[in-house]
Amino acid sequence: MTGLDWGILLAFLAITLVIGLWSSRKAGQNAEEFFLSGRQMPWWLLGISIVATTFSADTPNLVTNIVRQHGVSGNWLWWAFLLTGMLTVFVYARLWRRSGVLTDLEFYELRYGGRPAAFLRGFRAIYLGVIFNVMIMATVMLAGIKIGGVLLGWSPWQTVLIAGSVTLVYSALGGLRGVLWTDFLMFFLAMGGAIIAAVIALDQPAVGGLSGLVSHFSGTTTLDLIPDLSDPSVYIPLLLIPIAVQWWSVWYPGAEPGGGGYAAQRMLAAKNEQHALGAVLLFNIAHYALRPWPWILVALASMILYPDLASLQSAFPHLDSKVVQDDLAYPAMLMLLPAGLLGLVATSLIAAFMSTISTHLNWGASYLVNDFWVRYIRPEAGAKEQVNVGRWSTLILMVLAMLLSLLLSSALEAFSILLQIGAGTGLIYILRWFWWRINAWTEIAGMVISFVIALYFAFVHHRLGLEPLPDHIELVIGVLLTTVGWVLVTLLTAPESQVVLTRFYRLIRPASVGWRPVIRQGIMDATLTTEQINPGRLPLQILAMVVGCMLVYAVLFTIGYLLYGRWGMVLPAALVSLVTGLVMVRLVRRIQKITF
Repeated sequence: MTGLDWGILLAFLAITLVIGLWSSRKAGQNAEEFFLSGRQMPWWLLGISIVATTFSADTPNLVTNIVRQHGVSGNWLWWAFLLTGMLTVFVYARLWRRSGVLTDLEFYELRYGGRPAAFLRGFRAIYLGVIFNVMIMATVMLAGIKIGGVLLGWSPWQTVLIAGSVTLVYSALGGLRGVLWTDFLMFFLAMGGAIIAAVIALDQPAVGGLSGLVSHFSGTTTLDLIPDLSDPSVYIPLLLIPIAVQWWSVWYPGAEPGGGGYAAQRMLAAKNEQHALGAVLLFNIAHYALRPWPWILVALASMILYPDLASLQSAFPHLDSKVVQDDLAYPAMLMLLPAGLLGLVATSLIAAFMSTISTHLNWGASYLVNDFWVRYIRPEAGAKEQVNVGRWSTLILMVLAMLLSLLLSSALEAFSILLQIGAGTGLIYILRWFWWRINAWTEIAGMVISFVIALYFAFVHHRLGLEPLPDHIELVIGVLLTTVGWVLVTLLTAPESQVVLTRFYRLIRPASVGWRPVIRQGIMDATLTTEQINPGRLPLQILAMVVGCMLVYAVLFTIGYLLYGRWGMVLPAALVSLVTGLVMVRLVRRIQKITF
């Protein structure tokens, strides 16, 4: 890093602090302003914010980790989450905005009633807002540690203290409004940096450009977009399990079945239901179709320049061997950048780091304030007090994440742990809007069972002298046991009261399928009218989901085949992209006209 590089980085940090200060006055008015920007945000700003958040510092590291171990087709481990993303776009986005809650945890006392609902809301505020959220931020900080160690020569403590402190300041001052506008800036900076990194990586003499890269892997399966379907040991964990099981069964931040987390926060902050739909649609197209290829190209080039861990350790002997894993190859490739460009790309990765951390800080603090402090500790808390508690919560979450980040070693390791913790709970979040029989005990059972199973595989299984199981087998076992468990609990416990169910149906107006017993009873006791019954357009919405997935995957493949120079595959993929794109436009217009 030269003086020019440091100047670029410091200028960016100064701009983010200015945005935080600019947003602070309005953010400090009340909790709705601090956490939802007054529910007046446009779809394009919200959509770009979600994209920026999911473009965290650990994302290119994770993709590099996957490509180096499994080839390009290994990315189906996360590409499969597009299915739940499109389901959220066309089924759940409008429902979330209609709910009018401040956080997605407040939803629990809207959908359920009594002490179980109150317990679930409070427990999830701590479980997700602190434990799970801190784990996610720690994985992002792990990537920041590796980037700081390679590019800046910083120690782990220096990295988390310097980058984390700036993020903490503007997040605590500006609330969601500050997060959204810094995300807008960070998205373009991060994407530009990723593209520059890919161009420089391909320009290395050992790589030889795109043609040299493709030639190097000729005769191997490394560049395949679909895993080898003749080898079950390859396609089952990399494609079949993610497509058949993972997307609907696993709760994962940013890809929650049925929406949730910071994605729900963005939908709740939208101007109206149409803006909520547009925000998550923009996110899914940009995240899955447009953004992966610069990371993939850098990862492939790294396999030529740093073919194994020994070569990485040799190149960076000052780094602790614990952090020298395949995900280190991405920041290692950035060392090839010349002065000026190195500062720009380093700044883009710091921006990616900060955009993710800031969102998780604001999201986690919203849980601690709205769903714990105000709900259980100080129901009479005024607007200013809620904002102040939110700012102190932001500080506490940051400190905890900093400490945990020093204990992790690789991005893929953390990704696998998070998947296992949420295994089996996803179907609950999909069905609770459309099946009246789901109750608070359903969610409690799913959460507890999945967590216990994750702890067993992480800490107990090997201590019993049993053979380690592949990650995908552990995932399937977790999904199966958790699903059976929560279904049994649902059927063995009493349903929610008619009063609670009627109130929920009257406000949300989900499709009547799955709610017929509640509707019949509501009509009989005059708590529902026929005008309030929504027959639903689920077939149309599911069709839009399928077409949306086809469009995004077709665009993803078209770009890939163009980069590979496989011209015979470009035209069919581009044709599918065009046709599904035209159909998608018509379907979106029809869905936005639906009034229910």
